[in-house]
Amino acid sequence: MSDAGSAITAFRRFQKQFEETRALERIAKDPMQTRALDQFRRAIDRAPDIQTALRDPRVLQVVTVAMGIPDGAQQAGLAMRALTSDPTDPKSLVNRLADKRWKAAAEALRLDERGLDALRDPEIQARLTDGLRRARWRDELEESQPGLGDALLFRERAAKGAASAFAVLGDPVLRRVVLGAVGLPKSIAVQSVETQARALEARLKLDSLNDPKVVQRLAERYLISRASESAGAFGAPSAGTSNALALLGLPPGGLRV
Repeated sequence: MSDAGSAITAFRRFQKQFEETRALERIAKDPMQTRALDQFRRAIDRAPDIQTALRDPRVLQVVTVAMGIPDGAQQAGLAMRALTSDPTDPKSLVNRLADKRWKAAAEALRLDERGLDALRDPEIQARLTDGLRRARWRDELEESQPGLGDALLFRERAAKGAASAFAVLGDPVLRRVVLGAVGLPKSIAVQSVETQARALEARLKLDSLNDPKVVQRLAERYLISRASESAGAFGAPSAGTSNALALLGLPPGGLRV
């Protein structure tokens, strides 16, 4: 069972640069990571074009995971069309998708312009390597404390959500953390996106996502909400969860709608 006190302590510890550096250096030596990157490089060296490369699971897996779309490898058709579309064209696929991770990836890679040369670029390969290692680290954190990987990634992405409620709702990590932190239930997903946006705006001033202190507080509230969910499955909240709720000025029952 997750303990909010432990989760918040871990969250604050892993924000320190040396903790991140140490974790990424350890993961860099993982044989599975090395093998995945070696297979990726061999595949793009042999591919005649970008379409062929992206049809190769060894390539698509690395690209989607490294670019923060781990579920994208299971959507090969969508991935190929989104990653090779023009992010500057308002009518292109990435600008019509609700999930804005695809647009961010298309903008970073520009496969529509550079094709296979982009994936062969040493700078792009370095970015993908770093992204793959960070994704593995976040997975490890999630396994140790539910919500911890999301909370750390939220700190990096939060400012993007200041643009609009739709920017928050269109990014799975921002959506999970912000809705969890402000107490909106998962069941809100059955409502129209406009209704969801209004509910979110009623609970949070979106421009506050530019404030690091607000972002920190929201991330910690999210961790508490995840711990409260876990505690609810096992009975009363643990002492650690109760202490964390008190620390943030929240009632013993946690966040409520």
